[in-house]
Amino acid sequence: MQRATTRLRTLVKAGKFLELPAVHDPLSAKLAESVGFKTIYNGGFVTGGSTTISEPLLTMNEQITVAGNMANAVNIPVIMDAGAGWGEPLHTMRTVRECIRAGIAGVHIEDQLFPKRAHYHTYVAHNIPVNEFRDKIRLACEQRDQSDRDFVIIARSDACREQGFKEAVKRMNLARDQGADMGLIFPRTPDETRKAPKVCKLPMVYVQSRGNRDGRPLYSFQQLEDMGYAGSIDAILSVGVQFHFMRKALLELRKTGDYTGISQKDYVTARKQIEDLIGLEEYYKIERETVEKLERGTKGKRR
Repeated sequence: MQRATTRLRTLVKAGKFLELPAVHDPLSAKLAESVGFKTIYNGGFVTGGSTTISEPLLTMNEQITVAGNMANAVNIPVIMDAGAGWGEPLHTMRTVRECIRAGIAGVHIEDQLFPKRAHYHTYVAHNIPVNEFRDKIRLACEQRDQSDRDFVIIARSDACREQGFKEAVKRMNLARDQGADMGLIFPRTPDETRKAPKVCKLPMVYVQSRGNRDGRPLYSFQQLEDMGYAGSIDAILSVGVQFHFMRKALLELRKTGDYTGISQKDYVTARKQIEDLIGLEEYYKIERETVEKLERGTKGKRR
């Protein structure tokens, strides 16, 4: 079977629009794969939220463990949020190596200060100088070329929030010159959103930030593809959906002692679908042919 990095590289080269729903555990990863997604994403927000650690406090190993477990559960490429690479260029090179070893197919690396401050979630960006970002992307790409040339490096800039759109575009084009495969910025307006894939010299990925409180526009995959984007990360999807509907279920259970949001018939179906998704039928088959068979034979002799 082709490596996940090779499959992702093939999609990027072919210009296939990357639909990247954010998922936070192996089950949600397998579910995304089962409904037809060809790529998935593990972001810092969903890992930080689902682990209750919070994104700014995540270590490299914590994030890679989650994304690596997902990558091992599915046969589609996983792209991971590598934040600021967990340090300076040397640390970022190690991050790339460890991601490749874990089976992750690509990462985005940003121009944020490390360690990231919690105030990031209030839309306060702390960008490093452009030359430091240049060196970090250059050496991440050098490590990619040494370890696995198919591994995909996405350069990310948060400069739109502080220095403005022109600075973010400048950083994308500089990252292209360092070897980055794709780019990612955070346009502030519909006009900036439309301009970004035209003025940036990299295939651009848009971040769909559902629930954002700073007015960033939301678009469908088709709208973004029509604008010229190469992919879209739906960054908060799984943890937001889980929290919203799980909270409703728990509130009802706490209040009434029962849960009626899913019928018994549908719950039977859902439970069986989970069992099938994690491969229990295959496990049953192996046991029937081995230990269960031996046990039945032993019981028969005792009679």
